[in-house]
Amino acid sequence: MRILVFGAGVLGSYLAHVLVRGGNDVTVLARGKRAEQLTKDGLVLRHYFQCKNTIDSVKVISELQPDDHYDLIFVVMKYNDFPAVLPILAKNQSQNIIIVGNNGDAHEMQKDLQEMSDVRKNILFGFQLSAGIREASGRVIKIHAGGQMVLGSLDGEIPIKHLLEKAFENAKYKLTYHEDMDAWLKSHIVPIVALNSLNYLHDGDLKKVSKDKKLLKQAISVMDEGFQMMEKLDYTITPAGQVDFIRKHKQGVYYGLKIIHKLPFMKFVDGSFSEIAALFNSFDKLKQQANIATPQWDQLQKQAISKYNAK
Repeated sequence: MRILVFGAGVLGSYLAHVLVRGGNDVTVLARGKRAEQLTKDGLVLRHYFQCKNTIDSVKVISELQPDDHYDLIFVVMKYNDFPAVLPILAKNQSQNIIIVGNNGDAHEMQKDLQEMSDVRKNILFGFQLSAGIREASGRVIKIHAGGQMVLGSLDGEIPIKHLLEKAFENAKYKLTYHEDMDAWLKSHIVPIVALNSLNYLHDGDLKKVSKDKKLLKQAISVMDEGFQMMEKLDYTITPAGQVDFIRKHKQGVYYGLKIIHKLPFMKFVDGSFSEIAALFNSFDKLKQQANIATPQWDQLQKQAISKYNAK
């Protein structure tokens, strides 16, 4: 199949690798130094847990032209970068778009893309369950225990399911379909903003995070308050068990967070606070609608955003 991966960061690079190894005709959209690295050296990945390196040859483009046609386009980038690419996707004739990554306003994004497009698009939203960092050389260090993406449609049925299954049929990669992808994405944002704020406030020093009892306990309260917002607005939190676990086993969660921040591979989990700030902003509307007290959420958001704005 003819597939475009729009974005060549950590997650886009790994997805392109999977699709190439699955026998697809894969093109990657990248710009500047990243485009030069991919053209010269190929797609270089270090699979952390598997202790191996892979190199894949991919086609590289720097612009998506209106008449370029792809069977599938995976848009893999940070949440705050999505709005800039929607007009480009709208002008392109390809119909099947999968927007992959954190997303606080999937419904609005889909509406904007459809309104800008001359042809009806099949739009899905997904999240790839993996992490990592990209080194200055261009090599991507990937943290994953097996490739997987959770994805779904906001309109119920997935009309391009057969194309997705074909694209991944020969790949070592699992697709999991979710009936309420918007709720899944919002459920995921709650722990993401809490835990990434801890790292940001300690300048990425994970040892300091693991020793900061007050901040770790605050993060647990922040997650509880985030889920309270969603419950008040009748969102189905998924997986549901995480809410009960956080509320009934706070001490266990606290020690779990201490331990995970001491693990060696955590230093290879990249995070951009510009995205976290945008995700916090996406929840401001939910806070207003829920109209409940969220003192710990508000305090952590104020601390982190103040530091970000001061830089």
